[in-house]
Amino acid sequence: MKLLLDTSPFLWIILDAPELSGQAIELFTDPDNEVYLSTVSTWEIAIKYELGKLPLPEAPEKFIPFQRAMHGIEPLPLDEESTLYLTKLPYYHKDPFDRMLVCQAIVNGLVILTPDQLIRQYPVRTSW
Repeated sequence: MKLLLDTSPFLWIILDAPELSGQAIELFTDPDNEVYLSTVSTWEIAIKYELGKLPLPEAPEKFIPFQRAMHGIEPLPLDEESTLYLTKLPYYHKDPFDRMLVCQAIVNGLVILTPDQLIRQYPVRTSW
């Protein structure tokens, strides 16, 4: 299975937070699954860090790539096809980062690992 981590689950994984569900841990640790973090999520993390809304042990430009590599998470660049898919989505979710993750998951055939109920309204595969 190819998994796309929502931003919060990525942070919970690298910070070993209790918010992760048992199934999320199982899917993430399954060596048969490919796990991705979108550049959309790194952008969201950088913005929240810069605004002082997301404390991290060190600056995101060092912390995120190091943690991603340490946990075997591959980067997923944002491509033109995914951005243009946005026009096909209903407007269930107001968060532009989450809407773009949905587009990337649909275009790339990924399952989004997320507890977000609004994301689950879209025609995208999710798990939690």
